[in-house]
Amino acid sequence: MAATARRVTDTLQPRNVLLVGMLSIGLAASGHWTGLLWGLLGALCAGIVPAAYIEWERGRGKWGDRHVVDRTKRAPIFFVILGSIGTGSLLMVLGDAPGGILAAMLALWVMTVGLLAVNTVWKISVDSAVASSVVALLACVHSAWWLLAYAMTLAVCWSRVALRYHTTAQTVAGACLGAATATAYLFV
Repeated sequence: MAATARRVTDTLQPRNVLLVGMLSIGLAASGHWTGLLWGLLGALCAGIVPAAYIEWERGRGKWGDRHVVDRTKRAPIFFVILGSIGTGSLLMVLGDAPGGILAAMLALWVMTVGLLAVNTVWKISVDSAVASSVVALLACVHSAWWLLAYAMTLAVCWSRVALRYHTTAQTVAGACLGAATATAYLFV
């Protein structure tokens, strides 16, 4: 069971989910292949840059693995994510990106603010929040059929609990925060 949970959590980690999700959101937002480029920029800023920062800090010996299980050490990651998403959003505004991809970036930025706020007092699951947010965003930009992909979010939540990185409540809270901030997309 632990080996399966490890495979799930490694495969469905935020940078991977964001890469696939943001490419699809960018494509839907533009209705043209150029949306893939906007989606790639979104994935780079929301997922790949933060993951690279975590790996850099791991290399320096600051953290043992990408999960940063000690919530008191997580604040710098959230600030990197906020700065990276903000920079990507600015580039999108300057490049006249489609409004849909900008709204998705705003949803991810707001979600990160919420994660940071909660993390000051309680360890919330970032992996669950990202998985949930991406599914909800895909449902908003494509169709409600994407809600079936919540099976992926449930798998992420299960793996985080099975590996003892989070409690059930922490994964449910993360998934709820991700869904709530993503569905705000409908009103932007």
